[in-house]
Amino acid sequence: MKPATLAILLFFAALTPASVLSAKPNILLILSDDHSVPHVGVYGGKNWPGLDLTPNLDAMAADGIRFERAYTASPQCAPSRMAIFAGRSPVGLSVTRFTQPVRADVPFFTDVLRKNGYWVGLDGRHQHLDGSGRPIPHVAETYVELGVRGKEFESRFDHFIRYADTKGKLLDGVGKKVGAVIDSVPEGKPWFLYFGFQQPHRRWGKDHEGIDPAKLALPPDWPDLPEVRLDYARYLADVRDLDRGMGLILEELKTRQLERETMVIFMGDNGEALLRGKGTLATRGIHVPLLIRWPGIVKPGRISDVLISGVDLAPTILAAAGLEAAEGMTGISFLPELEGKAFDGRQYTFAERGWHWGPLTRSDGFDLQRSVTSQRYHYVYNAIPEREYCPVDMDRPWLTAWKEVRDTNAEGNLSELHQRLYFKLPRPIFELYDLEKDPFQLNNLAGKKAAAEIERELRIQMDRWMVRESDYLPLPSHVRR
Repeated sequence: MKPATLAILLFFAALTPASVLSAKPNILLILSDDHSVPHVGVYGGKNWPGLDLTPNLDAMAADGIRFERAYTASPQCAPSRMAIFAGRSPVGLSVTRFTQPVRADVPFFTDVLRKNGYWVGLDGRHQHLDGSGRPIPHVAETYVELGVRGKEFESRFDHFIRYADTKGKLLDGVGKKVGAVIDSVPEGKPWFLYFGFQQPHRRWGKDHEGIDPAKLALPPDWPDLPEVRLDYARYLADVRDLDRGMGLILEELKTRQLERETMVIFMGDNGEALLRGKGTLATRGIHVPLLIRWPGIVKPGRISDVLISGVDLAPTILAAAGLEAAEGMTGISFLPELEGKAFDGRQYTFAERGWHWGPLTRSDGFDLQRSVTSQRYHYVYNAIPEREYCPVDMDRPWLTAWKEVRDTNAEGNLSELHQRLYFKLPRPIFELYDLEKDPFQLNNLAGKKAAAEIERELRIQMDRWMVRESDYLPLPSHVRR
């Protein structure tokens, strides 16, 4: 090669971001806990007029890409996160029962990264990835025997912390904590770090300074009651804390001059623990924020409306590192979308709901639901329609919002709409919503002649998915109405 040619190549290489030059970028995956789409400013922020609650997440979106249509595989923390790490649905992984860990022989994307030269760390709140946080003794023993907990599981990571609280004053040290973990990576080795926030999971506290409950805009499917407004204000205060923690971590990357060589992914693990959110397959239970910043690869300020499932993160992260998806992963890599290339993507995303903490007789404890979402429509299958609805994590003696809703209904003062949404039994076996015309899912189109073709199409897609995933529920097409 001529000296002049070499000099030109070196000149342009010097101008090229490190993430482009390296086939193995650093990767930081951050999950919030119980955090759905409306609750980041760039997704609208219409619920809190006049307030700036998420400036750091908004800035991250401006520096990267915002996905408008990202959905988790489950409206519950544990199955959702397991699907993210294994790149397959909770049904296919047999983890629809809350806190049931993935079998030891199922590869995580982190296993593939580690085998290919990455340092891999797990920190913060990963919410039952290795089984229940406080299992009864014989269950804990079984976890260890199966290799899904204990030394055998922890050996799959170079750094492993099961649970680190980020509430209250502990939030102040989040940036330094992440920085210290990064400092432990051997020099010259690419790294992957997962960090999970506890915010905005319940245990919000009573402080909501600067957020006036009376000035909040409630979605139309929520009863407008004083305790509902107060509960929402406290939730938003926790979202504000989450954003502050994100700011501390992003600033730590900047201080260490790692911004340009690190792919940062931020996503909600499932929907908010509010009415018709977490634990349900209404869209606020599974529709989550997804922001990705990757200098030199992702063009700043992009907005994407392609359908993304939580199971797609695993193959995408591996593709970003120049690696193939592991055997058994059914997610679709959306790396071409990040790179601004042609990308067909997926036509449908799917989700499931199984057992959670709570009574067997109510939906917060046990429900069997499946859903399929297309660009325009959302279809839900309720396999046990007689189940009484109760919002997950809201029926506690010290929480009053759901009690106020129940009491208002018992007094006959709840609107006809809210009485139908929360208390009418049996629930419909099938629900179909036009998300363009009815984003809050108030008008069920299932069984109506005008929507028959759409319902048939989505029912067939759900049948096909359930067969592929070896689902144990009756197929929707086999259900007698």
